[in-house]
Amino acid sequence: MRVISIRGAITVEKNTSENILDNTTKLLETIIKKNNIKSKDIISVLFTATSDIDSAYPAKAARQMGLLDCSLLCFQEMYVKDSLSRCIRVLLMLNSIKSQTEVNHIYLKEAKVLRKDI
Repeated sequence: MRVISIRGAITVEKNTSENILDNTTKLLETIIKKNNIKSKDIISVLFTATSDIDSAYPAKAARQMGLLDCSLLCFQEMYVKDSLSRCIRVLLMLNSIKSQTEVNHIYLKEAKVLRKDI
């Protein structure tokens, strides 16, 4: 087993707790499904949110999904002029037999523009 990382991002339509949690759940569920991840293998999940998202911590969605034995931390995304708004990004670190080149990074909704190469 080795430690690998998986990136992802999603945009939210509204700065509401419900919308933030629903979209974060959708992103995490997609990452977990597309990479065949078992929750016991997740070490930590780092979340960033743009400054226009402040109604809920994205990590709350992970806890509600049952990710209880891993570390979660939220940050505010660095501001860059003309960057994507209402965006939640994630960096998930886990133990895996896969190599880093075998992971599926997941970008949903308007966040697809962040990784045009995948």
